[in-house]
Amino acid sequence: MSHKVDPISNRLGIIKDWNSKWFNKKKRADYLREDSLIRDFIKKKLAKAAIEKIVIERSANLINIIIYSARPGIIIGRGGTGVEELKKEIKKKIQEKSEVRLDIQEIRKSEVSAVLVGQNIAEQLEKRMPFRRVLKKSIDQVSQNKNVKGVKIAVKGRLDGTEMARREWLKDGRIPLQTLRADIDFAKVNAYTTYGVVGIKVWIYKEQSNSEASKK
Repeated sequence: MSHKVDPISNRLGIIKDWNSKWFNKKKRADYLREDSLIRDFIKKKLAKAAIEKIVIERSANLINIIIYSARPGIIIGRGGTGVEELKKEIKKKIQEKSEVRLDIQEIRKSEVSAVLVGQNIAEQLEKRMPFRRVLKKSIDQVSQNKNVKGVKIAVKGRLDGTEMARREWLKDGRIPLQTLRADIDFAKVNAYTTYGVVGIKVWIYKEQSNSEASKK
């Protein structure tokens, strides 16, 4: 049997970076558990904010949380009240008395983010939209971006309410998974439909800019 590796984890340290940026041998397990707790809490509380990823940076007595979102206004709230409330709730969940800083980054091109594309597909499937129409429309939207060289979307489950689960996929362009220098964004999202859970996988092959390529 073949061994499947997440395209993101396979490229860590090559062209992808970690979402937790800190080093502590003694408290490594506690910090990892805490980071996971913080991410799950934020994603659940801000489910409608179109969050792509959450990066956590730790230093002495400071936890810097960077939230990448396509709808930052939902997080910030009126006059920044949403950020302050979120800070207070996060402080209650961490063990150490560290200062919490939130940095909200806006994502302007959501069509090139695998996570956001997957979330959009999940929302449409939960509204009982035909999966073939949803896949074709999503593929077309992603392919219109000039920086995208290839896209593949796969769904698996009781599609359109059929009795037996099956896997369907659509692809446009190329997805060089074996090339570690290839900038491939990958995401797994679940759609909770009335017929059960439908798994969604999205691969987007993006062209690296000259500045990014020179850094690598």
